Amino acid sequence: MKFIKLSLVAGTALALAACASETETEDSMMADETAMAEEATAPGTIVEVAQGDEATFSTLVAAVTAAGLGDALSGEGPLTVFAPTNDAFGALPEGTVEELTTNDTETLGAILQYHVVEGRVDAATLIGMIEAAGEEGHPVPTLGGGELTATLVDGGVVLTDATGATVNVTATDVEASNGLIHVIDGVLMPQ
Repeated sequence: MKFIKLSLVAGTALALAACASETETEDSMMADETAMAEEATAPGTIVEVAQGDEATFSTLVAAVTAAGLGDALSGEGPLTVFAPTNDAFGALPEGTVEELTTNDTETLGAILQYHVVEGRVDAATLIGMIEAAGEEGHPVPTLGGGELTATLVDGGVVLTDATGATVNVTATDVEASNGLIHVIDGVLMPQ
């Protein structure tokens, strides 16, 4: 009888241990699947997000590649990029983009860095800074060493570059794993 009881206790213990092990394995598998799903749905880097929207950003991606800034914009960040559309680049004088991407990549790099701000500056934060600054607008230092001026016009954010030209922010808070993209309708020019 003792043997039967001992066998039942041992069998029950083994069954419980097997269930616990199976539960741990299932929990581990669920955690792995959750992590993989989050990774699959997480946005890519700023460059990857731009590459994924060829209809809007193919010229920007080509310019970033030509200037050798792909690694910098794919780094840890966070960065905020004011990203000109294909149409914005198309509005430059004829031959400008080709000249910059083939013969003057140093100037191209300076122009592109003028579109990048250190840190993650979402639209709400930017608007709050503009409102706090008043009519003169909020200065926005860029990675290129220059400064933009951000103002509100009819409820929209307008950026003024060093030449006095203005561009409109047409879409905001495009998420990337290393920052944000705000879409603009013109190319900003440093001094």
